[in-house]
Amino acid sequence: MATSDSPAGAQRRLRLALRRARDAAGLTQSQVGEPLGWSLSKVQRIESGDSRISITDLDSLLRLLGVTEPDRIASLTADAKLARKRGWWDEARYRTHLTPGVLKIAQYEQTANVIRVFQHAFFPGLLQDEKYAEAILQSMLNDLPEETWKIRLEARMRRQEDVWSRTDPLQYLLILDELLLQRVIGNATIMVRQLKVVLDALKRPGLTIRLLPKEEALSVLTGQFNIYSFEDEENAVLYRELSMTDEVVYDAAEVGRYRQRFERMWELSLTREATVNAIEAQYASLRALLSRNRG
Repeated sequence: MATSDSPAGAQRRLRLALRRARDAAGLTQSQVGEPLGWSLSKVQRIESGDSRISITDLDSLLRLLGVTEPDRIASLTADAKLARKRGWWDEARYRTHLTPGVLKIAQYEQTANVIRVFQHAFFPGLLQDEKYAEAILQSMLNDLPEETWKIRLEARMRRQEDVWSRTDPLQYLLILDELLLQRVIGNATIMVRQLKVVLDALKRPGLTIRLLPKEEALSVLTGQFNIYSFEDEENAVLYRELSMTDEVVYDAAEVGRYRQRFERMWELSLTREATVNAIEAQYASLRALLSRNRG
């Protein structure tokens, strides 16, 4: 299934179309909710994509907004029906143990055409070896019940499968803090596996990794973040990780500021060739260390 034909893609198209229709009608969210007998929070959830709209509610909303073109109504209705199809992230165990932010980005990963990522602590989830991911999640045992980290690990692997099996083009741009390569997670064996995963990933078309030199340490204060861009670039989405919490940001001005930060860091980063050389060198160094220890 092409991502544009996925439930996540349909949900995103629908929420953006409804928001634009409301803007065109010159109505606020409160002015939409009152005549329909909806709460303000219901309107907000529909426009943010947090709630799937029923066909009956969609018909009422389109009449209120003055949307009368048959082709447009048919297209929006088709998207509403497709959006109501359930994905793996709708399963109760995932909704119980994953954060709301991760539940959303699992869907954006299937529909974005460009994903920009900055990481300074770990390799990102979409490029983590399973043992590396397990070591990270187990380090949070004081904060996460065992069942939670196990389900989060399973979900991380499912997200990887979803993204790297996509049939439509995806550009994945990743900036890593240079010092991240020297941070051993778990043990040297796990790190060798992880670096091999990254080196293999670099063979994928559309995937580029660049290392931010350690001299640019102040950039790390920005914190880790992802930006998901779609065909309509002005509606990009920001995912921000904050210590033990995370959040999804839709505000265009805030997303734009992070996009500018990403571009500045990208320009300051090592070239792709220099980055590959650095990763290969660390991979060889750790392999040599393991060989000496076995000897």
